[in-house]
Amino acid sequence: MRVKSKTVAIWSVVAAMLFLTSALPSAYGLEFPMTSHIEIETASTTIAATEAPLENAAALYGSIELAATSVGAMFSSDLALVSAISVQVEMARTQIGARKVAQAILSEEYGFDQAQFSCLNSLWTKESHWNYKAHNYRSGAHGIAQALPAEKMSVIATDWRTNPVTQIRWGIRYITMRYDTPCKAWSHFKARHFY
Repeated sequence: MRVKSKTVAIWSVVAAMLFLTSALPSAYGLEFPMTSHIEIETASTTIAATEAPLENAAALYGSIELAATSVGAMFSSDLALVSAISVQVEMARTQIGARKVAQAILSEEYGFDQAQFSCLNSLWTKESHWNYKAHNYRSGAHGIAQALPAEKMSVIATDWRTNPVTQIRWGIRYITMRYDTPCKAWSHFKARHFY
């Protein structure tokens, strides 16, 4: 009876470890798949796995070099993308970094030149001093672009309260939809003190 309880305990630990190693990493920690299938191997394969762990890992996972597989390459590129976005967000939390991010988005995604960035810089310096936490308690305007109501920024992403890149992307989108260019928005602001 004692041997059976030890065997059950060992298999419980093995099953728990298999479950935890099947979790996929994400930007916020671990995401667990919606469904999990755990196959418990027989005692003979367990002994073989401890004798030659690398060979048996290759048999279990298909390859030791996961990045060489299409799934591994896709996973690696996703991690690289998440890493690049995280760096961009952290950089945009400062005034200088937010300006750099906005300038890059303006030129790379919208094709605007330095003159248009200069207008945008003037506009958002007046509005928020490039502070993503800026909030006007009288009107409710929020963020770098001073969106009013602030919830409008959720068309870009729901993290608009804490993500300066979301605020920048929304602000540039708003300007191009309403005024065509940052310089036209800046001209409107100088004449009417809002945009």
